[in-house]
Amino acid sequence: MSNFELTYATMFDPPEELHTRYDEALANARSLSGTEYGMIINGKESFAKHKFKSHNPANTEEILAVFQTGTAKDANDAIAAAKAAFPSWSRLSWQERVILLRKAAEIMDERLFEIAATISLEVGKNRMEALGDIAETPALIRWACDEMEENQGFVVQMGKDPLVGYNATNYSVLRPYGVWLVISPFNFPAALTGGPVGAALVAGNTVVMKPATDTPWTVRLLAECFVDAGLPQGVVNYVTGSGSVLGKALVDNPDVDGLTFTGSYDVGMGIFRSFAQGKYIRPTILELGGKNPAIVSRNADVERAALGIVRSAFGLQGQKCSACSRVFIEEPLYDQVVDRVVELTSELKVGNPTDRSVYLGPVVNSWSYRDFLKFTDELKEVGTILTGGEVLTEGSFINGYFCAPTIAADVPLENHLWKDEMFLPITMVHKVESLGEAMALANDVDYGLTSGFYGSEEESQWFFENTQAGVNYANRPQGATTGAWPGYQPFGGWKGSGSSGKNAGGHYYLQLYMHEKIQSLVE
Repeated sequence: MSNFELTYATMFDPPEELHTRYDEALANARSLSGTEYGMIINGKESFAKHKFKSHNPANTEEILAVFQTGTAKDANDAIAAAKAAFPSWSRLSWQERVILLRKAAEIMDERLFEIAATISLEVGKNRMEALGDIAETPALIRWACDEMEENQGFVVQMGKDPLVGYNATNYSVLRPYGVWLVISPFNFPAALTGGPVGAALVAGNTVVMKPATDTPWTVRLLAECFVDAGLPQGVVNYVTGSGSVLGKALVDNPDVDGLTFTGSYDVGMGIFRSFAQGKYIRPTILELGGKNPAIVSRNADVERAALGIVRSAFGLQGQKCSACSRVFIEEPLYDQVVDRVVELTSELKVGNPTDRSVYLGPVVNSWSYRDFLKFTDELKEVGTILTGGEVLTEGSFINGYFCAPTIAADVPLENHLWKDEMFLPITMVHKVESLGEAMALANDVDYGLTSGFYGSEEESQWFFENTQAGVNYANRPQGATTGAWPGYQPFGGWKGSGSSGKNAGGHYYLQLYMHEKIQSLVE
């Protein structure tokens, strides 16, 4: 694969070697089925009285691994370990930290296929989406290292005070906060854990990472990469357990100095409000989902638009915060685009995500499965299901959470599903009279994560100027609203989709993990 660089944009035509190595790693991952993994606190394995099992959502009878149900004490122990490790870690030169983080990224590269196979088994991602998830992780870490190097550790000499008879020197220095908590989601357990963890560590913070209960295995493998890179004990800690007990104890601990959370709007806003109850304001980086629109002009390329919409609507079963869940099409092209989208969707293969021919695996758990049934029942009542709308329960689907990719039309615009994030393989289409109408509808939501457009070059510039979202694509067949990559499309959102206004994998993200200190010396 010497000439192939895997990204979400290039993953549609990989070399054969990629499939061969994935299959080998998959066989090895299956051989580890049922292994118990501890938490990692202060560099040591830590086991709890109670355990929980991770199941394969494609076959719920298959136990993947056993993990610890961490308690409030485990949360406090992990934070205490991170706090104790902070003075020595933060006093390392930024060059030394960069060396260690680049080593961790190299180890992730070496374990790319092992971790990808785990993601497929644990999340239900098809092999290409899984490989993209883990490939993005070292890319994000390297980007943070690059930014630290390019800015020479964020030490900047300021102007000299105009003092007669004195020599005044002033420096602006960015320094780490302390203990940083990273709570990551199930859908991108590698990139949305490793990316913020890498940024926090490069900046000089120590870290406690807590994965979603659906995806503890992937994050455990990432934790091992950081440990094996030689990071000192306590610098990176890994804990597992419920959000209601372990997660709450982590957020409520006053020794946490900063927090990154990726997940639903409701949970994220709850964490934000709870975290604000401390003695003083602490940095909180939130990425809270989306309700992402694609707009199709009467001047669009039908094939390009249809392909981009389908890929973004149904990649990872629609369980992406960037998934295309609303499509607004100008009337002259509406029938052509919808017919082609339905045709392409009907051709998608649903099944075991480790099979190279499968595009959609299962949704992640029983809650998502029940939500799919609830939403599709409602859409059948108020609109028209053009394709899909059913769960799959026969044959090889019998023990998994499989849902058919679904397109709905004729749904009244006042229906709440035009504005509520479903996080499922469901997208809705609507005919508009003008681009102005489409843009008004696209922006009329509380979210602002990603958006897509298909039309002329002049129209595309109008789209970029008027859309209210953090990541925006025009005329992209690889994905109407999905496919961001560090250094190419930094990822983050506006409005209810994000708290910082800065996008991960971009030029302004690493600074969020540091605060400014001014050093003024008069001689």
